[in-house]
Formats: sequence, structure tokens, C-alpha cells
Amino acid sequence: MVAKKSQQRLGFKTGEYIVYPSHGVGLIVAIEEQEVAGLTLELFVISFEQDKLTLRVPVAKIKSVGMRKLAEESLVAQALTTVTGRARVKRTMWSRRAQEYEAKINSGDLIAISEVVRDLYRSEEQPEQSYSERQLFEQAMDRMSREIAAVNKLTLTEAVQLIEKQLAKSPKRTKATEAEAEAEGDEEAAA
Repeated sequence: MVAKKSQQRLGFKTGEYIVYPSHGVGLIVAIEEQEVAGLTLELFVISFEQDKLTLRVPVAKIKSVGMRKLAEESLVAQALTTVTGRARVKRTMWSRRAQEYEAKINSGDLIAISEVVRDLYRSEEQPEQSYSERQLFEQAMDRMSREIAAVNKLTLTEAVQLIEKQLAKSPKRTKATEAEAEAEGDEEAAA
């Protein structure tokens, strides 16, 4: 393994935070060459401190894996606005919705992740979530808060508080509004 002198490839450089769709926010710690099966590969070495994980990604695979730079501040503002909207819960089986939520979380798209946070959020007055719902909510919240913390140079706790403050502004979901949403879902299904 030989570290490269020039520490920038495809617009990414060492010391820069990036988003890797299936792992969230990571830090490029090095760009190195490694010989694999007689071929020399250039690799990004990405550290995910929260998961105690180091990933080596071939430079040539960056586009296909969906690695991207952190979101712009305007996109962060849009994501925070998204979580204040009315939850859009489809009336499909939970297993199908769970797959869709998982796909949105692993897409690395900040807006899609914020939609999952919005849709799975439960206030104190609402009924308890199932274990799998809570797991998906926490995973989406973690990904969203880590990116917002990196973009806005906040601590993780401050980013979580910022998102929770926005969630508190969302329309209250009471049993009556849930019943209305169910009725709307039934009407849409009948149409």
C-alpha cells in the first residue's frame, strides 16, 4: 500500500466529509494505491467514526456506488422544511412500506431520508411505534442528523435538537386525523 502524493480525485479530497449512501457521512482520510490480483487500484479510504468502520472504495466505482459531497445549505433547509409537512403514510402492508423506507434511507438522498423521518415520527401523545418502525425512524434520524451536523458545523446533539424542533411544528396527528388519512387512503384505493 502506497499513499498518493496528490490527494484529490474526481473532485473529492482528503479531509473532506462525504455521504456514502449505505453508511451515511464519512471522512476521506486518504487516497492510496493498492495492488489487487496484479492490478494497481486507486482507493478512497473513508472513515465512518460512528460505526468504527473504514471503507476502501475504488476511485473508478465512486459514481456507481453513489458517493456524493455533503448537501448544500439550501438542501438542508429544504430537508428541514420537509419534516414539518404532513406525514404521508401509504395504506399498504407494513413489509412493503418498510422496504420503501429502507430504500429511501440507503439512497443517500437527504430529502428522501427526511421524508422517512417525517412519516415515521411519533409525538408523545401518539400511539407507540412497533420495534421495526422505531428502528427505521432512528436509522433515518441518525443519517439526517449526521449530515446536518456536518453541513452546519453543529454537534450531533444540536442537529438532532434542530430536527426535533422542526418535527414539533408538523401538523399534529391525532386519532381523528389518522382516521381521516385512513378514509382518504380507502377512497384512493377505491378510485
